[in-house]
Amino acid sequence: MNKLTAIVLTSLIGMTSAYAEEVSATIYSTDDNKNAIGEVVFTESPYGLLITPKLSKLPAGLHGFHLHQHPDCGDHGMEAGGHFDPAKTNTHQGPYGKGHLGDLPVLVVSADGSATTPTLAPRIKISDLKGLTVMIHADGDNYSDTPALGGGGARIACGVVK
Repeated sequence: MNKLTAIVLTSLIGMTSAYAEEVSATIYSTDDNKNAIGEVVFTESPYGLLITPKLSKLPAGLHGFHLHQHPDCGDHGMEAGGHFDPAKTNTHQGPYGKGHLGDLPVLVVSADGSATTPTLAPRIKISDLKGLTVMIHADGDNYSDTPALGGGGARIACGVVK
């Protein structure tokens, strides 16, 4: 992360403390749904939803990061259903497009398996999160429908938003 990005994100984090509402999801490996790998914290901000991952034990690289429609991580994450898409757009355009509202910015995992870089989802509010799951996919995300759902692949970690 470059210095300017770090300064901007630090400023956003500081500003959100004046706004308040915060929810989180404890994230588990989909292999057994018993081994917590950390949490994802969602904080309302004037610029959208600030998403702060505090995760470990993930494969290094870029991973698809989404909100899915059902609060259930059973069957290796498959019980969570598809991407959260209340407007029924049926299109995958990423966090800044007009597609699925559940498309979050890609999750960046460092070489040591940790993901801690905050990101911003400008179209989502805390009130949208009730009854949803956070899903981490095995592969990156190109925010398109080709390949299907941006190429995120298998569901490797999941957590129900509290």
